[in-house]
Amino acid sequence: MSAPLIDPFARPISYLRVSVTDRCDFRCVYCMSENMTFLPKKELLTLEELDRLCSTFIRMGVEKLRITGGEPLVRRGILTFFRSMSRHLDSGALKELTLTTNGSQLGRFADDLFAAGVRRVNISLDTLDEDKFARVTRWGRLKQVLNGVDAAQRAGLRVKINTVALKGFNEDELPRITEWCAERDMDLTWIEVMPMGEDIDSTARIGQFWSLGDVRATYERAYTVTDLAERSGGPARYVRLEETGQKIGFITPLSHNFCESCNRVRLTCTGELYMCLGQEDVADLRAPLRETPDDDAPLEAAIRAAIARKPRGHDFDYSRQRPGGQVAGQMPRHMSHTGG
Repeated sequence: MSAPLIDPFARPISYLRVSVTDRCDFRCVYCMSENMTFLPKKELLTLEELDRLCSTFIRMGVEKLRITGGEPLVRRGILTFFRSMSRHLDSGALKELTLTTNGSQLGRFADDLFAAGVRRVNISLDTLDEDKFARVTRWGRLKQVLNGVDAAQRAGLRVKINTVALKGFNEDELPRITEWCAERDMDLTWIEVMPMGEDIDSTARIGQFWSLGDVRATYERAYTVTDLAERSGGPARYVRLEETGQKIGFITPLSHNFCESCNRVRLTCTGELYMCLGQEDVADLRAPLRETPDDDAPLEAAIRAAIARKPRGHDFDYSRQRPGGQVAGQMPRHMSHTGG
């Protein structure tokens, strides 16, 4: 193995999130525009290039690989990539291969994903109401996603539900979503909505913001809530609801900066490496990847140079607004561009 990746704040980088496509079969309102202009396919890394890049990161100490999008399962041939990555699971170099998905394609792919070594999936689901689901996803059908949840559990995949906390949208569904997850033995993580996307309405986004401090307070009125010391290396902080025994996670990029233990970087489907979700600094890995197809040394050097620029944290803050109504730390790129 090459020398491990350590950022300027002594944080080992052991987690890589990889967007394999900017395309999606949904158009969630907080993630992308309804009329998106997607990248020309020639700009995307090939599956072979993605394999080489991910393998290089694994050789440099990455132990967890999460595949994202867009919707990763709409990428043609994506199972070939998962099957190829499974060799790193077999060798022990990679500890976990997983994905975040909207669930729409799991009915087709759940069994094959399990066969490729995937054991956990995160499914994004913000409501159990069909009409509201259609509204927040614009193009999605709730029944298709619920069928995907069924397929994932039948295949043996551990499912975690990710729910974006949206004020005035799913506040009233907290008990229903929580009970549904408990009945199905699924963990649940709430995520604060982030100010990302060049055409977002900042006023509307601020209006959507539902602090997870308030979410926790809602739980405390109905349940006995116990803090857990458990850390996944990621941004979530966990509690246990004693009455159900289930684990609830909170990801709080706005109300509590979670950056002190950040162990991850994000790779886009065009080979851009973002060292922080909430910063614009980016490194081009596609150039060294394509310029030296038979020599990984320049690629490794580019990765190390990028990690050396990883910032301490992000600057999302709805409480501070700039002239023109933009919130502090607002990112012009859509969430789908970076891969969540």
